[in-house]
Amino acid sequence: MSGGNIKDFDKITSFLGDYGFFQLLIIGVLSLSAITCGYAGTIVVFVSDTPQHHCKVSTNSTRNGTDVEVPLREWSSWIGPDSCSRYKLDGNWTETAGPSNDTEPCLDGWVFSTEIYTNTIVSEWGLVCESAWKVPFSTSLFFVGTLIGSCVCGQLSDRFGRKLVFFFTMALQTVTTLIQATSVSWVMFCVINCLRGLGQISNYITSLVLGSEILGPKARVSYAVLGHCLGFGIGYALLPLLGYLIRGWRMLLVTSAIPGLLLFPAWWVIPESPRWLLQKGRVKEAELVIRTAAKWNRVPAPEIIFRSNECSEVKKNESEEEHTYTYLDLIRTPNIRNITILGVFIWLAATVVFYGLSLNTSNLNGNVYLNCFISAAIDIMAYLATSVLVNRVSRPILLFSMLMFCGIMLLVIKLVPEDMHVMFQVLALVGKTGVSAAYCLVFVFFTELIPTVVRSMGLGIASTAARIGSIVSPYVIYMGKYSKILPYIVFGVVSIMAAAVSILLPDTRNRKLPDLINEARPIRGCCCPKETATL
Repeated sequence: MSGGNIKDFDKITSFLGDYGFFQLLIIGVLSLSAITCGYAGTIVVFVSDTPQHHCKVSTNSTRNGTDVEVPLREWSSWIGPDSCSRYKLDGNWTETAGPSNDTEPCLDGWVFSTEIYTNTIVSEWGLVCESAWKVPFSTSLFFVGTLIGSCVCGQLSDRFGRKLVFFFTMALQTVTTLIQATSVSWVMFCVINCLRGLGQISNYITSLVLGSEILGPKARVSYAVLGHCLGFGIGYALLPLLGYLIRGWRMLLVTSAIPGLLLFPAWWVIPESPRWLLQKGRVKEAELVIRTAAKWNRVPAPEIIFRSNECSEVKKNESEEEHTYTYLDLIRTPNIRNITILGVFIWLAATVVFYGLSLNTSNLNGNVYLNCFISAAIDIMAYLATSVLVNRVSRPILLFSMLMFCGIMLLVIKLVPEDMHVMFQVLALVGKTGVSAAYCLVFVFFTELIPTVVRSMGLGIASTAARIGSIVSPYVIYMGKYSKILPYIVFGVVSIMAAAVSILLPDTRNRKLPDLINEARPIRGCCCPKETATL
């Protein structure tokens, strides 16, 4: 774009300070929304779990035209060799003769254990045996929704504003969760699950962009790591507590939707992104946001905050005013194209490993609630470690170190004898610490790399790649059926590959957010001019 840029937005608004009441309020409210996203994406662990079950034994089953009342002590001999069949009764059944050795399907349904859950969608609709495929399919539809949401939320928020899309997707996530709790069939549940996934990822990405563009450099990093990512981890950690206290899937969904309802009044607290307003030429509205922030922080504001000659959007010519940014702008120039390509690969790789190890952790032997909490606790520790290092270490070096550490830990598993199960689990959990930290950092890093005019679209494309990774990861885990260490080798290699390319990215630490396409920084390498290679 011609003309200047929005000159040093962070410098112009520095009079607000870093952590005034306004900034703390923004961080607090948006972090609370991340908590709801944290458990919304993983609640399927308890909603769709398959309890122990066996064929139902009717106490008044009809056999050969005769009503037979089966004594309770005979039920165990009726159940059958597996959960999908039961033994047939002989034609001349008597209490002493009992059933034959022949089997038949569970004609009367199943009996599901209520030891862990009072009910799940599996026990309610009998999604076992021939219908067992419906359980992973319903989960995959959630990720289909996240794919769609990742694609559309960026362009919508770049066109209509961060605030509007943020609250719309919050409403979508909350309302669809409540409707899903009333599902009368598996088909209805699946359709709503897709819409719920769309709302969840769109709300999560938009809240990150909105907070990052409102806050200053120091508060921005604190929000992205300690607020946004840690909020997501806390939501994940709260899930096993909710699941333990509420054992029925319908009431669990209703309870999970309540925090979203409580956040709607934040519409009158959260402002629109002033960066986005300036990019759209709405200077007066942007100034109003900053003046309101100054009032809340009790600091004086300059008489004129944004001068017209400092805002390129005010001086656009007619063709520029009509310009609408599209996904093609993410590959239009070499710098933004390189960042987009590297971002897609790194997000895809980090997500494959992150969700793969998370899925593997949740499948550990033992208490399902405790396993889920351990996985969440590891994520929280990783986010805290990232918050300590993010302002002290170069972004590319930090991302490289985290992914490389994860890859090495996972490849070391190959050296461990297969009968040492505890060592397998310890190395996998230690490796997950590295990829969890990297997964948190990529949100911060690429928010700082992608210009304002295409930031939501850029994060949307990267998040789309991440959703593909989350769909692929269960199939990598399935490879463990043939070789126990093969999934760890795949995850380790992928992690190291992502580490190798991450070192090419330019450092954004202590740099202002780019606003226009031509402000995208070049990647580091021998092909870059010396004076720009370190930008």
